[in-house]
Amino acid sequence: MKHLTAALVAAATFLPGVAAAQIKTLPGDSITVTATIEAIERSTRHLTLKGQEGNIIAVTVPAEVKRFDELKVGDRITAKYYENITLRVKAPGEPAVDTTQQKVTPGTGARPAGTSATQRTVTATITAIDPNVASITLSGPNNWKYSSRVADKAALAQVKVGDRLDVVWTEAVLVSVDTPPAK
Repeated sequence: MKHLTAALVAAATFLPGVAAAQIKTLPGDSITVTATIEAIERSTRHLTLKGQEGNIIAVTVPAEVKRFDELKVGDRITAKYYENITLRVKAPGEPAVDTTQQKVTPGTGARPAGTSATQRTVTATITAIDPNVASITLSGPNNWKYSSRVADKAALAQVKVGDRLDVVWTEAVLVSVDTPPAK
């Protein structure tokens, strides 16, 4: 639900583009981190990783990762995280959506790699607009409610109470493993 909140904050901030174009993509963060494998506990699938600043991180590798046994102490893992949000004003009468899709795709290279992606789609309804303080209130699945200020007051003139938005939030993590060069 944390991600849904972030998505709807973005929706409230960028509504002018949504109403005018009907579809709007809001690029999110793209972060790359690298860590070195310090220890491997094969029976529990735990890795101890050392980050770029010397921080130690413990992670459990899911069973879906088939090439776990190929990992070695000293291997360097690079993870690239990406997220974005797509907003679409729904047509009247179009059914509401509340879905989550997840996919893990293994890499095909000589070293272990793969991609994990999650896409959450929900329909949110505009339940209140206050032009005096430039704010909007949205409601969604499971009695979820959210209110936020809108950066551009003109955006509030482009939507009305009862309009519905499909909010599609996508996140992906691409992971690759490299053996560091011999010293």
